[in-house]
Amino acid sequence: MNFIEILLSEKLKNKNPMLDLFGADRKVLQIACQDLTNYLKVHWNLIGKEASEWELVDKLEEFYQKDPKELEEFIDLWTGIWLKKWSERVKLLIGNEDSRKWDKMTRILNDAEPLWRKLPNRRELQEVVIYTLIRNGEICGTSILAENLLKMELGENKRRYTTEKEQIINLVNRTLRKTRELTRSKGPLIYVRIDKGYFNSV
Repeated sequence: MNFIEILLSEKLKNKNPMLDLFGADRKVLQIACQDLTNYLKVHWNLIGKEASEWELVDKLEEFYQKDPKELEEFIDLWTGIWLKKWSERVKLLIGNEDSRKWDKMTRILNDAEPLWRKLPNRRELQEVVIYTLIRNGEICGTSILAENLLKMELGENKRRYTTEKEQIINLVNRTLRKTRELTRSKGPLIYVRIDKGYFNSV
């Protein structure tokens, strides 16, 4: 367990004691850690840098050594905002609820997967979208949203481009436009399907 996980698990548990962060709700902690990492990378201008992960760890350790109380207060405040966003943006689907509605989207995402894997600089593209999400006030599920926005655009427009360069320029421009629209929307953006059996076993 890394430094961010330790800090976040404590704050998440304080704000929602029902969370089983090292059991059934482990994914919540993982997403929160990724979101905090992305947020700090944007805040400290580390997006797009080669060694951004190492720099981030150094900056966090430095922050913790200089002023542990301030870092703790920041993480506490950020966690409160993140949990509020989580309740707005994440919806649990039980069993086959709304399955027809998501079939088309799932098909597009699946069609885009091979194209996505072939993109030479997908990490950088994803970081550009993450940056735009965070700068527009979206701090929950940023990695998931960025990847899916790019994949949706790839899947919907896969035959539109003649060259790889044209594809990437259009992909980024169209995805960033959709990203800004998305951040102005209300309601859920991430849907998590849960097997009905989960509730029977609890």
